[in-house]
Amino acid sequence: MSRIVSRPDARFVFAHPAHFLALGFGAGLLPHAPGTAGTLLALPIWYLGADALGPAAFLMLIALLFAGGVWACEITGRHLGVPDHGAMCWDETVAFLLVLALAPRGPAWQAAAFVVFRVFDVLKPPPIRTLERRLRGGFGVMLDDLAAAGYTLLVLAAATGFVA
Repeated sequence: MSRIVSRPDARFVFAHPAHFLALGFGAGLLPHAPGTAGTLLALPIWYLGADALGPAAFLMLIALLFAGGVWACEITGRHLGVPDHGAMCWDETVAFLLVLALAPRGPAWQAAAFVVFRVFDVLKPPPIRTLERRLRGGFGVMLDDLAAAGYTLLVLAAATGFVA
């Protein structure tokens, strides 16, 4: 089934459960900024799950979603013929969920976290770009966004020191 698919469609999304997950339930089908759509997808998941589960259980859920993303992105990348296809946005979703779980609460902090995360995800400062190039498969797809989340959390931690 490996072929290069320049623009997956709804039929592709529903052809396999891995596609559905890797393409962020279809958010990755947006013609412009699918990574941004994947990042935004984290917000309703966080709002629905964070308080209901509590911090420890929500972090465990993020770990499970990360593992599911490794599986889904591996299969979907193979089926698309591109290991880290732009339409795959589950990596942004899971990484931003981690940011939301650990960042200060409140809409201003969430908006700041969103902007900072998107900047790091797009610019890919070292070692993010190196991780993206060296690590292949689903794990590599998921890990580079986790690194962007780490940078985001460092910026937010520094900002809380200045704001407090």
